Amino acid sequence: MKLSVYVHGREVASLEDLNSFTSRLSYHDDVEQDDFVSLTMPVRREPWDWDDQLHPIFQMNLPEGYLLQVLQEQFGPHIGGSPMNLLSVVGRNMIGRIQIAPPGAALNEPAKPVDVAALLQGDNSAEAFAELVREHATSGVSGVVPKFLDTEKLTGLGNHKKGTLFTHRHIIKGSSPHLPFVSLNEHLSMQVAAKVLPTAKTEISRDGQALVVDRFDVDDDGQPLWGMEDFCALLGMRPANKYETTWERIARAVRDHVPADRRMRAYRHLATVVLLTYALRNADCHAKNVALRYTSRRDVEATPVYDMLTTAAYGQYAKNPPGISLGGRKTWDPGRTLQQSIVSVFGVPARDQTLIVEQIGQAISEVAPAVREAVNEHPGFREIGKRMLLAWQDGLGMLRNKRTYNLGELDLGESFRGLSDPEPVNSQRAVIGRSELADSDPMG
Repeated sequence: MKLSVYVHGREVASLEDLNSFTSRLSYHDDVEQDDFVSLTMPVRREPWDWDDQLHPIFQMNLPEGYLLQVLQEQFGPHIGGSPMNLLSVVGRNMIGRIQIAPPGAALNEPAKPVDVAALLQGDNSAEAFAELVREHATSGVSGVVPKFLDTEKLTGLGNHKKGTLFTHRHIIKGSSPHLPFVSLNEHLSMQVAAKVLPTAKTEISRDGQALVVDRFDVDDDGQPLWGMEDFCALLGMRPANKYETTWERIARAVRDHVPADRRMRAYRHLATVVLLTYALRNADCHAKNVALRYTSRRDVEATPVYDMLTTAAYGQYAKNPPGISLGGRKTWDPGRTLQQSIVSVFGVPARDQTLIVEQIGQAISEVAPAVREAVNEHPGFREIGKRMLLAWQDGLGMLRNKRTYNLGELDLGESFRGLSDPEPVNSQRAVIGRSELADSDPMG
């Protein structure tokens, strides 16, 4: 199979599978240097061969889990189930500035719109959301929490008498029985992150089951602007290996791809992500959940935070270690080595780390009342919300204790007082990788 590759609607390359184990990207003649497909594959005359079915940048956008199941059911009998075949279906609707399509195919076929306002007010049970995913299955969003790209219908007609303009603006994510209220969990965790770092804007549905995330790779009109590559793609890793890297390797990739005048900002961003991960007890911060974005090689930067949640709220993941190794270890109690590792890996001084920890503590105290409010509003969230608050208390306590940053205790406010013990759960450590709905990594 041979596919055409586009950057901002301009055809720049062809992608073909040479055999079952090798794929080739070949740039066309006279392609501008800024129209590269990946930071790891600059424009050149020689083809870029990769010993796998797809190059990492294309694997990044392949759907997984429930969405993959739906695509295979709908299209598998007609096009086959190989990664290249799946890419031919979803490649026109990917995150970032690239599109992939069969030669001669239209790039902007109208998609069925999602009424976001109605979704935020309606039924977002697992069954209802699964049906919604089925209706919009050809959108190319990777990840395995059920989610898909929303094509928003705009009603403003401008100079036209009638018509509909479709623009990609959101990613919509659901919950599942395996991870109840995971969307609400993520929304509240992202509120903490938003107080200390640029973060994707989120909006939660009234029933707490669906999350609408504003995309940060598009402009104000919803048109593709930024290229985006997660660190699985940048490190040449298969998505299945997303937990098998280190912050040291990620920092080296930043050095390789981020311009010198922007590098320290990116390092500080990632150091803050590390500290947030410890404070919020997020074991699902892996190589697919941190990324770079760019419009050219001159403005590469860390993306806003996305996919931040508190995995410790779910018994089956409560004992999982951090998703990415730092200083050769994956532990929730790193002691003084955490501070030392962040200095050596990211170059962020200890005094700056202390300020970040203080900011995170303030953010947690400000968001905690919203968690208590959600506990009161959604009975099914009660135990999860309590576990979230206790996890935040433990995580921040570890960061502030004398073995780590020696900041002393912090009064986090009324929201942390009077918490009854959550109901006992099976906290046997589970390998992230099974889900009733996704049948893959349930966190995404």
